Amino acid sequence: MRIQSVFVFNNRFFRSPKLQTSFGLCSRLIETFVFVLLLKTGVAQVPDPDYFSSPVKIPIVLAGNFGELRSNHFHSGIDIKTQGKTGVPVYAAAEGVLSRMSVSPSGFGLALYVDHPNGTTTVYGHLQKFRDDLQVYIRSVQYEEESFSANITVPKGKFRFKKGELIAYSGNSGSSGGPHLHFEIRDTESEKPWNPLLYHFHVKDDQAPAILSVMLYPLSDDAHVSGKSYPQRIDAVLFQGTYHLKSNPVLNVYGEVGFGIQALDYLSGSWNKCGVYEIGLLIDNKPVSTFRVDQLDFGETRYINSHIDYMHYQKYHRRLQRSWIEPGNKLSNYRLLENKGKIRLSDGKVHEVKYLLKDVNGNKSQLIFQVTSKPMQVVKTKETGIPVAYDDRFSIDEDGIEADFDAGTFYSDFHFNFQEVTTAGRFYSPVFKLHDDKTAVHKYYDLSIKTVNLPAHLRSKALIAVVDPQSGKKYALGGEYSFGWVKSEARQLGSFAVTVDTIAPTITPINIQNNNAITSQSKISFKIRDDFSGIHTYRGELDGKWVLFEYDAKNQLIEYYFDTTRIQTGKKHHLNLSVSDVKGNVKTYEANFYR
Repeated sequence: MRIQSVFVFNNRFFRSPKLQTSFGLCSRLIETFVFVLLLKTGVAQVPDPDYFSSPVKIPIVLAGNFGELRSNHFHSGIDIKTQGKTGVPVYAAAEGVLSRMSVSPSGFGLALYVDHPNGTTTVYGHLQKFRDDLQVYIRSVQYEEESFSANITVPKGKFRFKKGELIAYSGNSGSSGGPHLHFEIRDTESEKPWNPLLYHFHVKDDQAPAILSVMLYPLSDDAHVSGKSYPQRIDAVLFQGTYHLKSNPVLNVYGEVGFGIQALDYLSGSWNKCGVYEIGLLIDNKPVSTFRVDQLDFGETRYINSHIDYMHYQKYHRRLQRSWIEPGNKLSNYRLLENKGKIRLSDGKVHEVKYLLKDVNGNKSQLIFQVTSKPMQVVKTKETGIPVAYDDRFSIDEDGIEADFDAGTFYSDFHFNFQEVTTAGRFYSPVFKLHDDKTAVHKYYDLSIKTVNLPAHLRSKALIAVVDPQSGKKYALGGEYSFGWVKSEARQLGSFAVTVDTIAPTITPINIQNNNAITSQSKISFKIRDDFSGIHTYRGELDGKWVLFEYDAKNQLIEYYFDTTRIQTGKKHHLNLSVSDVKGNVKTYEANFYR
């Protein structure tokens, strides 16, 4: 094994193989000191950590932290618990001007963006409502555009806030899984979010990260882990303050290998599983890899599917973070990567593997185990399929299907398997299996499937479906018919076929009936559902004029709150509500009521 020595000057890493040869043990001590120093002092230099005050006046307890591993992205802020309720006052974390307002049935739901003089922007998401003057302003925009969804740039200086000034109330809007405030601090110019916990928000945390398991990956043709040519996962156990592998084995590892770790963090006062701030890997006390989340880049966030072992996650729902990188992974959060985190072990000696983990508060955990490097005869499974290079364009052009993958669609080279599956008339095409859904796809690719026996009157209803190979269930991908083909974009692999959607959404009234009086209620509510292609548009009218129905997509709920400035009382009204799905199937509900 050869690992170059590392030293630091002016915050830059330098590697010197001569230093290792000349100084021996002294070199090892220097390297260990440098790495520990990085763990202690390597916190990013954020602009003025005392600049912001808390956006809430209740104790900050977190349901989620910055950089936490999520589906297809890293979490870009902190989720502040609001004591299980909505309506908690939210305050401007610093002096600033309102730059953007957003309303959406998903995502951040109701959100505010405030620009500050120090070059940062704070974001407040999943709100219940804005304060009164902001609410009047966004409501006027929604009525002008006749749309519940809004994403507007606010004229500079129209709304100015002092530090600690009330701006909104916390909620559970958008894709929120429970009442909380999503809070971010971004660099205004680049829009890259900073880790808010690098600022002094007085979040209590005295718990070190927890280490659950490690994964060892044979990466070269001659590599093996315990005689196996495929990755091996071993559980970790805590003993006397240090994590070890279960049963404390000395693993036989040979060739070029990589390491991965399954870990999470808890903060005081909460059982929510959070992400680890920094992960460092050392071999024989020499730094190999450091991963840290002090800042993120939205343009890079999907590289999480390469940072984690995506295939393992799809199979077992465990997120293992690699300490080595695939060639197509362009994530910039690796602060140190010796040989891209890959280690060559072939000297027959015993080596110590050490993981050092820490959170922003400085709580640390370590995992230590040993490996030996002896060659073994390993039978490797011969790969089948079409060789695909991650950095080359690749296409499938077979009878009935076309797929075009741009360079960089995948993270590493692999063999692509393609199969046509016969069907018993469930679809208007064969089912085509494009590799499997356990291989991550970074970019959208073009997918076209030729139709078979599709009647002309159903062409406008045709779309591509994702077919579950085990259950046979189908899920809408989308697409449009064109000259005998259905064409769509996809960002996943798996099984695909052409089907149709001819069934309109359903509208279920909750608190209204035709010809009834509505005098004591403040709103009209409906459940709207679509079982396949999904809700696309909806429109509510009272007496022929558009009215604002607020849409909560996760609860399939739309509600109109009676607006006395826009509706006359003491008379009969006519309500018309229409809902359409992606394929243009429309459902309409009409009722007369008195108010």
